[in-house]
Order: sequence, then C-alpha cells, then structure tokens
Amino acid sequence: MSSGTAHPANSSHSGKDSTCAGCGKPFTVSGLAKHLSMTRKPACVTIREADQSALLSGANPSVPPISAPPTLSSDLPPFLGDDIDLDRDPIAFEGDFFGDYDPKEFDDFDVPPSPPVSSSDSEDELETARKARNTYVIRYPRTTAGAPIPHAELHDLDGTAYQAYQKCVDGSGTNNPYAPFTSRVDWEVARWAKLRGSGSTAFSDLLGIEQVAERLALSYKNSRELNKIIDEKLPSGRPRFQRHEIIVSGEAFEVFFRDIIQCIEALFGDPEFAPLLLLVPERHYTDATRSVRVYFDMNTGQWWWATQAELEKTRPGATIIPVIISSDKTQLTLIGNKTAYPVYMTIGNLPKDIRCKPSRRGQILLAYLPTSRLLHITNKAARRRTLANLFHACMTRVFAPLASAGLSGIRIASGVGLVYRGHPLLAVYVGDYPEQLLVTGGKHGECPKCPIPRDEVGNDTNLSRPLRNLEKILQALASIDEGPRVFTQACRDAGIKPLFHPFWEELPYTNIFYAITPDILHQLYQGVVKHLVAWLKEAYGPAEIDARCRRLPPNHNLRHFSKGISSLSRVTGKEHQDISRILLGLIIGLPLSNGVSSAHLVRATRALLDFLYLAQYPTHTSRTLDLLGEALKSFHANKEIFVDLGIRDHFHLPKLHSLDHYKRSIELYGTTDNYDTQYSERLHIDLAKDAYRATNRKDELSQMTIWLERKEKVQRHEKYIEWRLRSAASTLSGDPDSDMMTRHPSAVVKVARLPTLFGARFFRDTLARFIVLKNNPSLTPSEVELASAGVFLNFRTVPVYHKVKFWVADPHGLAAPDSETRDVVHVRPARKNKHGTDIPGRFDTALIRVARSSQLHGMQHLCVAQVRVVFKIPSKSLPYLFPRLSASAYPHHLAYVEWFTRLNTSHPDHGLYRISRSLRGSARLASIIPIEQLERSCHLYPDFGPVAPREWTSSTVLEDCSHFYVNAFADRNMYKLVY
Repeated sequence: MSSGTAHPANSSHSGKDSTCAGCGKPFTVSGLAKHLSMTRKPACVTIREADQSALLSGANPSVPPISAPPTLSSDLPPFLGDDIDLDRDPIAFEGDFFGDYDPKEFDDFDVPPSPPVSSSDSEDELETARKARNTYVIRYPRTTAGAPIPHAELHDLDGTAYQAYQKCVDGSGTNNPYAPFTSRVDWEVARWAKLRGSGSTAFSDLLGIEQVAERLALSYKNSRELNKIIDEKLPSGRPRFQRHEIIVSGEAFEVFFRDIIQCIEALFGDPEFAPLLLLVPERHYTDATRSVRVYFDMNTGQWWWATQAELEKTRPGATIIPVIISSDKTQLTLIGNKTAYPVYMTIGNLPKDIRCKPSRRGQILLAYLPTSRLLHITNKAARRRTLANLFHACMTRVFAPLASAGLSGIRIASGVGLVYRGHPLLAVYVGDYPEQLLVTGGKHGECPKCPIPRDEVGNDTNLSRPLRNLEKILQALASIDEGPRVFTQACRDAGIKPLFHPFWEELPYTNIFYAITPDILHQLYQGVVKHLVAWLKEAYGPAEIDARCRRLPPNHNLRHFSKGISSLSRVTGKEHQDISRILLGLIIGLPLSNGVSSAHLVRATRALLDFLYLAQYPTHTSRTLDLLGEALKSFHANKEIFVDLGIRDHFHLPKLHSLDHYKRSIELYGTTDNYDTQYSERLHIDLAKDAYRATNRKDELSQMTIWLERKEKVQRHEKYIEWRLRSAASTLSGDPDSDMMTRHPSAVVKVARLPTLFGARFFRDTLARFIVLKNNPSLTPSEVELASAGVFLNFRTVPVYHKVKFWVADPHGLAAPDSETRDVVHVRPARKNKHGTDIPGRFDTALIRVARSSQLHGMQHLCVAQVRVVFKIPSKSLPYLFPRLSASAYPHHLAYVEWFTRLNTSHPDHGLYRISRSLRGSARLASIIPIEQLERSCHLYPDFGPVAPREWTSSTVLEDCSHFYVNAFADRNMYKLVY
C-alpha cells in the first residue's frame, strides 16, 4: 500500500512556478493550464495544440494538463442558468468563449442536415434502436462525437481484452481454460471458497482433513496457498487500493481509495460491456413528428447532448464518460458502532439495466472514507465544520485526476480494442439528504439544490425553480484568501456553509447543484410515504385501518399484512413500498371524525401515490412528466385537510420540497432508476458488510480492501473461463411467452367434483358452449344455447393447474427488450397442509382481454374476472369434440372464469373503477376462455363501507363483499395500464 500526506492548506491552488513556452510569462501550474485554455496568442495556441496532438498520439504532453478554471462549469450549458435551451441543435464551429477560430481549422467536421444520420452503420443502429424501444431516434449529428480515434482502433479483434488476459494466465499455451488452476475441480473449489464459502480458517481446516486435497487433486492445500495463486497469477482487472493520510485541523486520518481514472478504464474496457456501451447522446421520440420526447438511459437526457455540444466546440471527437458517484455511511455490525463509509462509482455509458444489478459488476468500490466522529471536539459547530472539511479533503484527493482528464481527455479502450478520447465528467452524485447537504455545503432544513428560504420549503410547488447560482458560490469560495471573516460572510451570503475547497470546485463541466439527483428510497418511501402513513393513522385511527388491511384479498404482487400496519416498527423502504400498494384501498369509504368530508384527504393521498408511481417509470415521455407536475399540484391543492384536522401545522419538509426537482432531473439525466440510492444500499452488503465479516476486526479496512481485490479477480476469471468455454454466448432469452404453464398438471380432478372443489358451478354448460363456438364461430347466442344441449363430454376427469405465470410487458410499449415483469395467478382449492391445518382455497382475479382493436386503449379492451379452474381437455377427446378443426387448431390450456361488470367510469376523488359481480338473477355469469386471453393478475379493494365487517376474512372477502375497486397500485405496470 502506498501512503502519502495531504493537508488542506497545501491544496491544488499552490504549486511551483511554470513558464509558458509560447509567451515566456511565468505562471503557477494551475495558472499555466488556465492561461493555455483561454489564450488567443498564436504562439501559445501552438503550444496548446501540440499538447492535444501528444495526447491523441499517446505521448506524454510537454506542458501540464489543461485544467478547468473555477468558473468554467458555470459558463457551460446546462450550467449557465435556467434560460438555457438544452435541446437546441449544436451550433456550427464559428467560435466560442475561448476565442475565435479560423473556419479552416474545422474543415474535417461537416455538420450534416437534421435528422442527422450520415452513414449506413448509423442507419442500421438507428433502426435497431427503433425496433428495440419502439421510438424514433435522432443521434447526435456530428459523426466525430463518441467515435473511435482514427487509426487507433484495433480491427477484427473481438475479445481483445480476454486475449490479453489469456496471455497472462496461460502464457505457455497449455490450452487449459482454467489456468492457472489445473482443472475444472481445482477452479470450482477455489471459486466456491472465495465467493460462496466460509472463512479462510474453516477452508484451511477442510483441506487439512486427510486425503481431501489429494483426492480432489487441488493445487493448493490451504487458504494461504490459494491466496498466493490469486495474488500472483490472476491479473487485476481493477486497480488496487491506495492507503493515504489526510491531515485536517492538525489531525491525521487514513483514506483508502483507488485511482479513479483506472476505475473508469476498467469499467469502460470490460469486454462484458463492450457491445452495450452508450457513447453518443440521442433524442428519442414516440414517433417521427418529434412532438413527444422519450427519456430512459442517461444518454437520452439533455445534459449529455448539451455537454457534448460544448466539448465539440473545443475538443472535437470527444466521448463523454459520465461519472456517477454515490456515498453513504453504513453499519457493519448489529451490535456496537462499527461503521464504514464507502464511495461507489459507475459510468453512465453502461445501460441502467446493467448498473442496477450487482451481479453484472457495473459498480466499483472507489474509496473507504474515514468514519471518525471527532468526539474530542466538544464544540458541535466546530465538529460539524471539521467533519465537512475532512470529507471534502478526502474526496478532493480521490477526484484530483478528473480536473485535467475531464477537460483534455484521456485515451481509453473498450473491451474490443477500439480507442476513444474519453472525457470523464462528474455528472451525478447520489446520496440521501444528509449526504446531499454535506456535498453541497447546504444547511439543515434547506434545499441542497435551490435557494428557497427555509420557511417557504414545502408551501407550494414550482417545477421550474432556479437552482443555486454556481458562479456566485464559486466566487464566495474563492474569497478564502481574504481572511476567515470575509470568507464566512461571503459563504453566508451565497447560502452555503464555509467549505474549504469542496472537491467539485474545479471539476470541469460540473454543476454540483444539477448533479444532486432524486432519491426514491429516502425522499419518497422513507420520506413522503412515511409521513403520509402516519398522517392517515392519526386521521382515521389505527384500529380500522388494520382491520381493513387484514381483510384484503391476496395477490402475487402484494404483501399480506396479517397483523395490520400500525404495529410495524423500524419500517424499511421495502415495507413502505408494500404499504403504498394497498394504502388507498384502506381509506376509501372511511369517514372522518366530526362529519368532515374525506374528499380532500383522499385526493391528497391519491396525488402522492400518483407522484410515487410516476416518478419510478423506467421510461418517461414529456407527457408523463407533465402528469408528474399535475400530481404534485393536486397534493398541494388538497393538503390543507391535514392542517384542518390538526395533524400538521406546516409542511416545511425538505423531502416534500425535493419533489419539485424530479422533472428537471429526469429531463437532464434520464429516468430515476439511473441514480437510485437503493442500488448503493444493496452494494453495502457485497462490498462492505461481507468484507468486514471476512476480517479479524483488527485494522479491518486494509483487510477488507485485500479481500475485495481477491474477490474481484476471481469474478473476472470466472467471466474469462465462460468466454473460453463459449458458454456465455447468449445470456438473454428471446421474447418470453405471455404465459407459462408447468409441463405436468398439478392434479387430475373428476369433472363432477369441480363445482364443489373449485366453485365452478356451471362447468359442463360453459364448456359445451365453448366447444360449440369453437367449431362454429358464426353462430348466434341463441343458436349456441340450442346446440350446446347436444354436446356430450366423453371424459370424466380433467388435468388442472394451480398457477398461471405471465410475463407482463410495458403497457406503453416503450420499455427495453426483455424487461417484462413476472406475474402469477393462483387457482387452488382448499386443502390441508402436512400438519393437518386447513389452508383456505385461493382463486385470484385477473384482467381478461375481451377485444383486440387499435382503437381501444388502456382498460377499454379488458374486463375483470375471477379464475376458478385452469385445465386441459384430455387429448384423446379433442378429435371427437372438435371434428372440424385441424390438430394444430385444437385448444390447449383453458380457464373457467366468473365475470365482473365492465369498467365504465372512475371515481372523481380516488380515480378507481368500481365493479361488482355480473349476475343473471342470482347466478354468476361464467365462461371458458383460452388462457391466452388472461392479460395479467388484478387485485381488488373490497368496498368495506364505513366499517369493515369483522366476519370477513382475507380468504372469503371475494365471496362476502358485493362491490370492489380495481387496485391500480398493485405494481407499476398495472398503474401504467389503468392510467
């Protein structure tokens, strides 16, 4: 481990004098870089161009790398202010704020007409994207943007990174895919020990058992020998950790971190990601009219397009590498106060579907920051100030390489050998509210993004609020040399705490107040939803809410709270997510005390739930973003009911105010699943807590970093072996079937028992009608009734199935391929378990597709039904029952369903559809349909009335209740389908 010392007083603002070779004037190192970036003098411009040419050719530049001046990022869209058009087309190369250029310098960069597709390859990619997302795509017009460096790419070397890896582990050419391990068993035992096994001591004890290592023919006899193989013979795909000392206020602290440039190179150059890299900004629309914009991955946002336009003016041929950082302290032990402070990093070039899955290894642990609480500093204000300076001093050390690399660019290769000039830029910082304040220097109770006064936070909504003035804040930070009193006053006037050189101060093309993004977990689930649940408990009382909660019918997508929700303690974000799926159904029809109308309360609840679900759309359009704003306006229009009931005195809640910034962040950086804190919370398990458990609790950080490095080597070797064995050729399946049945039936039941076991009272009659209609589709209803009387069922038993599984596609048709979600309909009669306990039957409700028409949208072509039996007609009976059909046209899996009334109009307050059983007299209307007509499961809220009948239960409520509401919040796809 290398070590070093950095003191805040010796920051990047100081350094040895340097002389410009063009004009001969002396400068500091940073001053020379700023001079070269802004000069118009021909001699100095020659030096700058020579430096850029050296970078492109791979040589070391002769002058210090060009660094961004402190105010640079405030001069670049979207950092100028709120009047910047982020969607404007790139302007021609006529000059910029660095000075005027000769047009001849840009002869090689012609601007093609819009829409900007200039090559057959680009046209093929555009067409592929259209088919994949069902969107109309416009790529960035300049073909140099995101393009490989000419004459630097390595052609026809698919798998280049793996071939280089193979030379390292199998240089002798033994053709052993497991090398340096001797065999498959040798490798798999090692893999198990490092990824799945117990501790090192236990593994050594296992191999120490007589004949175990010998019989398995292992090349190692204990953990120490295995570690030696991993350390010495497996190449490191990701950089090693460095151990540095940071001095703040005269006290030394240790920080473990990796070289951020090497981390970026590791992610960008991973051969697993090579075909997936997003290199060019794009605009997606729903159709060729370009009237409705579509957002999903980060490259579809406005920030990438606008930043690319600025880079192209000064550095044509740039490939933007958006750096996404997340940080958060985490508890390592259940008992005690042992904590870790990990910082994670990923890049926006990876699709969000890759970054959100820990198994794809799209995130890197960048650093472990000091966790000292500085309790020896008794003054709380001084302690908080010192902790903030410690954080920024550590992060400044970690981010130092980005200052020059972001502006000048670096040579970076993809996993297939193509070389780009990449510009790594800090784009997004992910964190909870305390972390956001720490990063931006904000004050508690205020917004970390905009300068709204504390006493106005949460009063109303304004989606176009101006953000904090970065230029003013940078000027305040620059006044530190004028003395502590002037510095403190300047920071106070700028609206931030006095920070000693925050780490983002000199990062190019970075506006930290834009980079702070929405936080679904803490702002919504652990923030607004948590508050809302508490308010509703106080408004209605916990007893009736819990009584209703216990009586809701089950559904595959819902958690059943058998004891209610009021008794839950230390409620997690996942539990708040489960509560939000049923919350509206718990208050519909519930009266408030003193006869107060509940309309405003129901509307406010519905509005927040609308915002919650809209905010999590994996694909947004400009129309759905408008709905996001309308939902927020609806809440603020109805929120005074909580004041009238005495539940709230005010709404000065920073988490509520933060909702104003969601729309802008989605437009800038894509949908919220690009920067969700839930991902970093999940990483704590793999990269912090598991690592801590592998230590002996002494100097644990150094052991944790070594453990992590070894684990990453084993994971990389695993992918290499898959490549060698060609077993990873296709990890994604094709389009899944809309429904999936088990190969074998769950049971074989006598037809005569179906009415009693499954409640299918009219099974014989409905099946006869189905057979007649299948043979003669043109018959009228009266003719069907007459013909069905003569149908004879030549079988006595049918195979039945207790589950129907679905892949539910995005109702808007804009989701990525293979992004369907799993859904299940349960159809099972009452039974006894192995202990003899009675288990009630379960017959789920589902949405049935009753019509196919391009004129019908949403719920217009659907109807609700309860599925009673899923079965197949015995194969031997098919030729007899369907003599007019060919064997390929025989029906397969069928479902007996009981219908509910049609979905007509929704309620004006809560917006849900009200339905009841479809009856003829007192008999329920039923049909037999092919299971292909089952669209998905459908959860129903019972209409409990003022008080839920206590004799109702979760298993009987569908039979006992007469009216229901269709639950639009069962999952996100259901919400999209209904609205």
